[in-house]
Amino acid sequence: MECVLHYGDETLRYTVARNPNLSTKVRIHVHPNGLIEAEAPSDAPPAEIKIALRKRARWITAQLREVAEARAHALPREFVSGETHFYLGKRYPLKIIQSAVEPSSVLLKGGQIRVTLPYRDPAAIKRRLNQWYRTKAADYFAKRLGEIASSVAWVRDEPDLKLLPMRKQWGSCSPSGAIHLNPWLVRAPRECIDYVIVHELCHLKEHNHSKRFYSLLDRQLPGWRHTKTRLDGMAELLLSE
Repeated sequence: MECVLHYGDETLRYTVARNPNLSTKVRIHVHPNGLIEAEAPSDAPPAEIKIALRKRARWITAQLREVAEARAHALPREFVSGETHFYLGKRYPLKIIQSAVEPSSVLLKGGQIRVTLPYRDPAAIKRRLNQWYRTKAADYFAKRLGEIASSVAWVRDEPDLKLLPMRKQWGSCSPSGAIHLNPWLVRAPRECIDYVIVHELCHLKEHNHSKRFYSLLDRQLPGWRHTKTRLDGMAELLLSE
C-alpha cells in the first residue's frame, strides 16, 4: 500500500513493510530506485509511522537527491576505470590494468575489482567480468544453498543448483526440484541472496504462490518482505550489464 507525506513543496510517496521482529522503532529506508520504505512493528499505527517519516523528512529528501545523482552515472555501463560495480551488495570501483606481460585476470583486491588484459577493449572487459561474476556466484550460491537447505525441515536432499541468467527473475524452481538462480544475484546483499534461496526452497513444498506458500515463507524467514523490497529496489542496477 502506498502512502503519502507532504514535506514543504514535495510529495513523498512511501510504502510500509511490517516486521514482527521490530518492537518499537520505525526504520526508514531509501532504496536505490528511489522507493521510500517504512519498516515498522506489526502493531505500529499509521499515524505513528507518518510521524517517524516526518521527523526524518529532511534526511529522506537528501537521500533521494543522492539516489538521483547515483542513477544518472550508473547506466549504461562503459567498463572503464573508476566505474563502480556491485558484488555482495557493495560497490567496488573498477580498475582496468593493461599489460602484455601479466596474465589476464579479474581479482577483487585492495577494495577494487581489478581486470587485467593485454588491451583495453570494453567488450572483452565485460566478458571477463561477467565470467568472474558467474564463477563467484556458483561458489557462493552452492555454499549458501547447502547451509540453508540443511536447516529446512522438508528438504531431505540438497537440490541441484543451476545458474540461469534472467532479465526479470532472481530465481525459479523447476518441476524436477532443481533450483535456478540468476548469476547476477551475486551482486546483491547477502541477506537478499538468502531470501531468494529460501523463497525457492519453499517452492519445493508449495509449488505456487498460495497462502500456504507465504505462510511457510513467513515462518522460515520473518521480515522477508523488507528484504524483497530492498532487492527489488536494486534490480535495475544489479541486472544491468
